[in-house]
Amino acid sequence: MRIRIIQFIDCLDGGCLVEWAKNKNHELVYTKLYKYEAVPEVVDDALFIMGGPQNPATTLEECPFYDTKKIKDLINKYVSANKIVFGICLGSQLIGEALGATYSHSPYQELGFMKGVLTEEGRKDKYLSDFPNVTDIGAWHNDMPGLTKDAVILMYSAGCPRQIVRYSKYIYGFQTHMEFDHRSLVEGFKAGQDVIHELKGPYIQKQEDILAFDTTKMNSLLCSFLDKLIADYLK
Repeated sequence: MRIRIIQFIDCLDGGCLVEWAKNKNHELVYTKLYKYEAVPEVVDDALFIMGGPQNPATTLEECPFYDTKKIKDLINKYVSANKIVFGICLGSQLIGEALGATYSHSPYQELGFMKGVLTEEGRKDKYLSDFPNVTDIGAWHNDMPGLTKDAVILMYSAGCPRQIVRYSKYIYGFQTHMEFDHRSLVEGFKAGQDVIHELKGPYIQKQEDILAFDTTKMNSLLCSFLDKLIADYLK
């Protein structure tokens, strides 16, 4: 698979997905918007939209490289071509917006590792078949994706009711950061020190506890999900 990654900040490059793609012989092709690279015109086999400090309402005046119209137009090109579209955090919110569902603030801010709980529909989803009913998931967010009339919530946490959303057979939004590994967390904390102190509430964990967390199981579950999704797509 040739997978296009839309990247909004240097530290969120896909985390464990970099090694996953290498092991599975998938080609990751990056569009680094924060380096003012243009939103591509071509459609690859799959589109992965990463997280970032923006939200879908961030304007060009606030962030000159962040053109939501162009990003949403690209998402809809992939949707129209019946390609895989997968979003993480901000990426999940932008997918919802592209499909006509307005993002919203999550009831609580989250930073760290939370208990993700599968819904009844989540337990039925064939791509999530390796997921236990309750598992540790990564989080660093204030917002969550909107829901279209066909969207199905597959996972929630105590602080966020929309952790995984299925929009259609090959279109998924993960508000959760299951791609977090130690490297990406270290880089994320370096980049986010000026905003971490603004996060408040019962679901904000200490930096040292977050960095000590073993992400191996969480990463494996995410890779399993993507393996099953891609295998079904390629049938």
